[in-house]
Amino acid sequence: MADPSTAPTAPNTDSVDTTPISQLERRNSLEKHLQTRPEEQDLKNRHILLDTTAAPALQAKQAGLERQRITDNLKKGLSKRPEKEDLVEKNILPDSSAAPALLEKQRELQRHMRANSLEKSLQARPKPEELVREGILHGK
Repeated sequence: MADPSTAPTAPNTDSVDTTPISQLERRNSLEKHLQTRPEEQDLKNRHILLDTTAAPALQAKQAGLERQRITDNLKKGLSKRPEKEDLVEKNILPDSSAAPALLEKQRELQRHMRANSLEKSLQARPKPEELVREGILHGK
């Protein structure tokens, strides 16, 4: 066991500074803090004070009613929203079961596959001389 006489001592945190402050220092301190106090409009802009003319006793009820109004508007808007199948039929949404993060890669792959198919078809088409011989094209 350690010797208590060699243990470090913690500073005494139980005491409170009771040194008196002069009236002049106190007044100057208050004035300084009042001068740096933010404006009421600044506090409203930062949502610290409510920007309302309602009595303080009614502000909580007003905030609850505003929240309920927003919720009702959101529900109304969502109920009018078209179904996914309608959006797919109108080509607004892609007809894909792939994850949204993969849709761009899927579109890129489809574009490359179409380009390859077109290239293959162009290579397999008959030459103009053959078409003239078969009477499909007219010679110059």
